[in-house]
Amino acid sequence: MREESRAFLEALVRAPGPSGYEGPVRQVWTDELRSCADEIRVDVHGNAIAVCNPGGNPRIMLAGHMDELGFQVLHIDDKGYIYFDTIGGFDMSIVPGRKVRIHTRKGEVLGVIGKRPIHLMSGEERKKVPEQHELWIDIGARDAKETRKLVEVGDPITYDASFEMLRRDLAISRGFDNKMGAYVVAEVLRQVKHGKKKHKAALYAVATAQEEVGMRGARTSTFGIDPLVGIAVDVTFATDHPGMDKRKTGEMNIGKGPVINRGANVNPVVFERLVSAARKEKIPYQVCAEPGGTGTDANAMQVSRAGVAAGLVSVPLRYMHTPVEVLSLEDLDHTVSLLTAFVLGIDETTSFIP
Repeated sequence: MREESRAFLEALVRAPGPSGYEGPVRQVWTDELRSCADEIRVDVHGNAIAVCNPGGNPRIMLAGHMDELGFQVLHIDDKGYIYFDTIGGFDMSIVPGRKVRIHTRKGEVLGVIGKRPIHLMSGEERKKVPEQHELWIDIGARDAKETRKLVEVGDPITYDASFEMLRRDLAISRGFDNKMGAYVVAEVLRQVKHGKKKHKAALYAVATAQEEVGMRGARTSTFGIDPLVGIAVDVTFATDHPGMDKRKTGEMNIGKGPVINRGANVNPVVFERLVSAARKEKIPYQVCAEPGGTGTDANAMQVSRAGVAAGLVSVPLRYMHTPVEVLSLEDLDHTVSLLTAFVLGIDETTSFIP
């Protein structure tokens, strides 16, 4: 991965962006693309849209959602402890003891998620996963007055976990799901804009909002853009770690390339053209069977207006929806190359009728 691209990815995952609070991520994304997009705008929903060759035909939309899981301040008790609600889907068994950042009008406030020590629990209590209301955030305040000077009800909260490298090309961070998708669609637009091959289509790269709470940004942005073809870029479950039964999940491995999804949510012509592009460019790829809906932005894109030729390209991710996720930077590079080749292979004569 280019040093500049890695710095862009790091900036995206470092910026806080729980669903509905994507502003800092959106700012990083739009600042990065101002130098290469022909047009860039933000819609009323908070989706960021960058366009290359806006007068081209047909319109191609690439969507990567920029929102991440998070928490939200729900209540401050008399002693200054903060109770919270969740933004997106959490495994509450791994939440206690985590450092968090509360993003307030006055800046970030560091806290830790507390719970009763195991020594003070009964045998039955130890077996239970804690419920949300049984946990709190401790910011070290003396009382409610001190907490309320810093924190307001509704403030968003993220895990305090940063980008780091493991061995080889494996990186760890919170929020790869799915800021890496927003990264990929931006890099594809950059490659198409600065590439040697002239492209005839209009390319819309979209960092969508609020996917984790219902694919809302994809629904509104797809309606507004009205593309012929739309591809969502998201993460998928890597099954190359202990505890996975491939008879139930299929097989997806980190480091073996992007995953091209196949099933009802994917237009058959889109699937075949993605596979053809991968083979022609000698890009490693994997295939995932998705017999129904996918739970990604591709779901919303496919049924917009009179229908969109939808596709889904995924990057294998370990430990999804945890404070520290793992992916391969080489997989990201291959995903960018695949989608760039796909876009450059489309012109006004291309049909996506199955």
